[in-house]
Amino acid sequence: MLKKLWTDLVANVSGYYDSFIAVLPKMLLALIVFLFFIGIATLVKRFVTKTVVSKMDDPLLARFLLRLVNWSCILIGFSIALKILGLGNLAAGLMAGAGVSAFIIGFAFKDIGENLLSGFLLAFSRPFRVGDTVEINGITGKIVLLNVRDTHMKTFDGKDVFIPNSTFIKNPVFNYTIDGYLRHEFSIGVDYDSDFEKAIDIIHETIKNTEGVLREHKKPTVTISSLDASSVSIKAMYWLDTFDKTHSALRIKTLAIENCLEQLERAGINMPGDIVELKNYRENPLKTGALQNLNSTDV
Repeated sequence: MLKKLWTDLVANVSGYYDSFIAVLPKMLLALIVFLFFIGIATLVKRFVTKTVVSKMDDPLLARFLLRLVNWSCILIGFSIALKILGLGNLAAGLMAGAGVSAFIIGFAFKDIGENLLSGFLLAFSRPFRVGDTVEINGITGKIVLLNVRDTHMKTFDGKDVFIPNSTFIKNPVFNYTIDGYLRHEFSIGVDYDSDFEKAIDIIHETIKNTEGVLREHKKPTVTISSLDASSVSIKAMYWLDTFDKTHSALRIKTLAIENCLEQLERAGINMPGDIVELKNYRENPLKTGALQNLNSTDV
């Protein structure tokens, strides 16, 4: 019994060995072809990088094209390798099964599939570029990277935010830097007895002479915006070139406000603060020690 079992085992192993030896040349050829296509994918990737990607202005689309070219070459090599091994029907079945599986998995993992498709749409529609300042759902920051599933943003307080790509498809996206122009504004309150026209002229001239503010194509605008309780609010609006990295938007705004305050003070135009009136309707004194002898105070 044991002898027969050993004989059958040796015969089966010998048969497997003969089959392996027979198919070994095909396996080596398939491996060589697959490695060859991996090398082709690397060369094509380098060629596309030098000839196409380096001349593109959009790094997001460039990275997507590189990945697409790379994986396309690898998949072609894998399919040819399967056909060399005599598994052409298996390759066709895998392709068909991939379509059916993708359809089934799409329902099971709806959010993942949605974000993948959204990533492809964003790569081609290009509502933003790397380095653009965008706002979506109350989050404002710079675009760092577009991944297949999510988009990496860096907020101005140093936080890294990874937003699902589908969020950009479903919600309004405010891109502050896509065309190179961005308007900033600030308000200054002046006394009701002031010469408003003179104050407007002073603010307008001061902003126009502030370094970094656009003067010709996008001119500054100064208007009276509102009548407050103790002052007249004058709003100054000016434009910046977002492509000009030599000037900081915050620094320009700081200089503009400082210069306007200085010039208004020189011209004798007052900028009163808000008036706060404290009233005591009872005979009992106020409990706060610093305010016990005060019925009203101007701040």
